[in-house]
Amino acid sequence: MNGTSASATAYRYLTRQPGVRSGHAIIEGTRIGVHDVIGLLQNGETVESIVALCFPNITRDQVYECLAYYEDHRGEIDVLVAPPPDSEVLAGEKEPLWTKGSAP
Repeated sequence: MNGTSASATAYRYLTRQPGVRSGHAIIEGTRIGVHDVIGLLQNGETVESIVALCFPNITRDQVYECLAYYEDHRGEIDVLVAPPPDSEVLAGEKEPLWTKGSAP
């Protein structure tokens, strides 16, 4: 990533900018966070659907680099893509909270 030390992994397409996406890793030249791309992949999107439909202004290489970054920084990204607590199934519950009270 730009501006990192020589011992850190360099990422060609990723950067961090203070004040942009809270300083989290983004695809250079965009405001698209690595966590945005990873979240889409975790929810069923493919590399092809991301570049064709979700973010047509990025390339497959950029998506693959987001995956590489994720492999190197899994804990950081997992926190950012975790679902909000109220959308999770609580211990002992049989269905997500958002379905409570809705008609079957």
